Amino acid sequence: MTVYSEGNYLNDWLKFELDNYQSRELATVLSGESVVMAEVMSKVTKDIPESVDAVTENTGTGDITGIEGGAKTKVGTYGLECTNADVAGSEVFQVKDPDGATLPDATVGVAYDEPQIGFTINQDGEGTDFAVSDVFEIEVAKGSGKLVPINFAAVDGSQDSYGIMVSACDASGGDEEGVAIVRDAQIVADYLTWPDGASSDQKAAALAQLKEKGIVTRDEA
Repeated sequence: MTVYSEGNYLNDWLKFELDNYQSRELATVLSGESVVMAEVMSKVTKDIPESVDAVTENTGTGDITGIEGGAKTKVGTYGLECTNADVAGSEVFQVKDPDGATLPDATVGVAYDEPQIGFTINQDGEGTDFAVSDVFEIEVAKGSGKLVPINFAAVDGSQDSYGIMVSACDASGGDEEGVAIVRDAQIVADYLTWPDGASSDQKAAALAQLKEKGIVTRDEA
């Protein structure tokens, strides 16, 4: 006997949305992604460089590598200024975030790992030591704003839930326009598609973020 399985329909999981499709948004799905209906999506909101070179006017020579965003990374310029050069190769830099708030100091050659940002300042072994007032700038730009499946390990904004796909969208060959529920709706969470291995706590946190956008869950009945 042949057994046929029937896929989900929109009204299986979307129980209410605003009139005139006001709960929906036309958005670009990032090239390389292929998503299904009811997949939980996020938006790429930050573009973080992997490395930066020293400012030309610096006395010291070297660079910053291993730049990584964190859960609290802000868009804008992170400023680093050398405030202590007493020990060559272990100079100390003051770090300020884009809003001007002072973060813990960074030391040359020591991995810097804070909730906002991580990096390593490298001294050029054949160059000149850093001096007081030498500076670096790490520019965190706005991301593409394109949609991708939620990725709980990401730090570019795609770790946060943004909406839910109304229909499948194949962007494997290039950016594609898709439609997502992004505000004021009622859904049945059991029908949503999540990344493989997503934990119940991760799902709960993502659903809480959707709730802040007015997308609330209800029982299927």
